[in-house]
Amino acid sequence: MSLQINDIKNSIINGKTVLGIELGSTRIKAVLINEDNEPIASGSHDWENRYVNNIWTYTLDDIWSGLQDSYAKMSDDVKQKYGVTIETIGAIGISAMMHGYMAFDKEGELLVPFRTWRNTITEKASEELTKLFNYNIPQRWSIAHLYQAILNGEEHVAHIDFQTTLAGYIHWKLTGEKVLGVGEASGMFPIDIETKDYNANMVKQFNDLIVSKNLSLKLEDIFPKVLLAGESAGVLTEEGAKLLDVTGNLKSGIPLCPPEGDAGTGMVATNSIAKRTGNVSAGTSVFAMIVLEKELAKLHEEIDLVTTPTGNLVAMVHCNNCTSDLNAWVGLFKEFSEAFGIEVDMNKLFGTLYNKALEGDSDCGGLLAYNYFSGEHITGFEEGRPLFVRSPESKFNLANFMRVHLFTALGALKIGLDILLKEEGVKLDQILGHGGLFKTKDVGQKIMAAAIDAPVSVMETAGEGGAWGIALLASYMLNKSEDETLEEYLTGKVFAGKMGTKIDPNPEDVEGFNEFIKHYTNGLAIERAAIDNF
Repeated sequence: MSLQINDIKNSIINGKTVLGIELGSTRIKAVLINEDNEPIASGSHDWENRYVNNIWTYTLDDIWSGLQDSYAKMSDDVKQKYGVTIETIGAIGISAMMHGYMAFDKEGELLVPFRTWRNTITEKASEELTKLFNYNIPQRWSIAHLYQAILNGEEHVAHIDFQTTLAGYIHWKLTGEKVLGVGEASGMFPIDIETKDYNANMVKQFNDLIVSKNLSLKLEDIFPKVLLAGESAGVLTEEGAKLLDVTGNLKSGIPLCPPEGDAGTGMVATNSIAKRTGNVSAGTSVFAMIVLEKELAKLHEEIDLVTTPTGNLVAMVHCNNCTSDLNAWVGLFKEFSEAFGIEVDMNKLFGTLYNKALEGDSDCGGLLAYNYFSGEHITGFEEGRPLFVRSPESKFNLANFMRVHLFTALGALKIGLDILLKEEGVKLDQILGHGGLFKTKDVGQKIMAAAIDAPVSVMETAGEGGAWGIALLASYMLNKSEDETLEEYLTGKVFAGKMGTKIDPNPEDVEGFNEFIKHYTNGLAIERAAIDNF
C-alpha cells in the first residue's frame, strides 16, 4: 500500500495527474486522477440556484467561491492523504451544466445575470427557431435565450461582444481562450456533423432573421470557437491560476482540454460515445442518449439533438418522471410493515419488491399505472397525477403490482425511444444503465432491456460522474498516441476489464412491454381526466 502511495505522491509532484471539475446544478466537484485514470483525491462544494426577478441564476461570486472551495478541498485531500502540496498538474478540464445564457460586453463585463438551463422563458423564440431551422430548438438552448432577448427588445443585446455557457465562461477566465468543446457547443446552436462546427446555413438564417432588428450582431462574431476532444484549448494563465487556487501554490502553464457539458462528460464516464451505443440515467427523472450513425429523417419535438465530445450526433430523450411514484409505494409497504411492529431495512425492502416484479405476468396482468408527479412533455402533459388503474379482469397481485410500477417508470421514455428505434430505424447495439433504478441487481436491467429490446449493461464505474468524465477528456488530450481516437482510448486504457454485467432482452418480456405500452398509450385519456378533475 505504501508503495502505491509513493507512486501517487511522485505523480503529483511531477505533474503527471489530471484534474476534472464539473459544476452541476447542486454540486461543484473536483476530481484528481492518476496515470491509470483512477480517482486519487476529490473535493466538492454544495450550491443552489437563486430565483431573482423571475430568473433562475447563480451569481459570479457563487461561481468563483464554489469553484475555489471545491479545488481547495481537493487540494486538502491530497495534502492529507499523500503529504504533498499541489504545484502543477498534467492537464485540467472544466465541465458544467449545459445551455443557458451568459453575455459579455467588450470589457468582459457580464451584461445581465446568468440565465441557467432551468429557465422556461423562451417559448416564443424556441417555437420560431424550430420552425425556421426545421430543427428542434429547446427552450433551454443558448440560441433560444439570445433570440428571446432580441424579441423582448432587451437593451443589453446591442452591447454583446461574447456569448458563452457556464463551462465556456470559466475556461475563458482561466485561459483567455473563447472556445467550447463540440458537445457543449451543440447545446448552444445546432452542429453540422460533417464540418463539426455550427451549422453554417442555420447561422446565416439567424443572421438574416435579425437584420430587421437593426443590430450589428452576427453569431460567428460572438460565439465561442468549436473544438473537438483531444484538441488543445489553451493553458492556465497566471491570473487563471490565482482564480482557481487562492493560496497561490498552483503554477501557470498547465494545458486545458476543451470545456464540455454535463451530457458529454456523462457519455465519457459511461463509455457511451461510440455509434450505436448509448446510456440511460434513471432516478428521479430519466433520460437516454443514443449515438446516431446519421441524421434523423425528420424533426421530432420529443427528441433533442446534441453531440458527443468527438462531434458525433446524439439523440436525447428526456422525461421528467421516473422513480418518485415507485419510491412512494415502497414507502407505503414500509409503513405497513412497521404497523405490524416489523422494522424493515430499506435496501432489503427495495430488493425484495423489485425481485417480486420478475415473477409477474409479462404484460403486468392487465394493470396500468402512471408515475406523473409532474408534467411530461413526451406525452403532452403540463402537470401530473400519479395513478393506478385496473379492471375487474386484471390479475391483481403483488408481483404484477410491482412490475407495472417498474414498467411505467420507463413508459414515457419508451415512447420517445420508439420514435428513434422503430420510426427512425436507429440501430442500438448496447445501452449502459446508471442511477437508482439499477441498484437492485439485474431487475432494472431486465426491465430496461425489455423496454428497448437491446442489451443493457451496468458498470461499477458508472457512479464516478461527470467530474471524472471531464478528467478523462483532459487525460486523453494529454496522453493519447498519434491517431488514437477517444473511443479507442476509453475502451483500451480506461474501461478495459471493467465492462460490468450485461443482460440481453428476454423475448417474452419484450412482447409483454409492448403489450403494456399499448394500454399505457390508450389510457392517457384517464391521466388527462385526472388532471382536469382532481
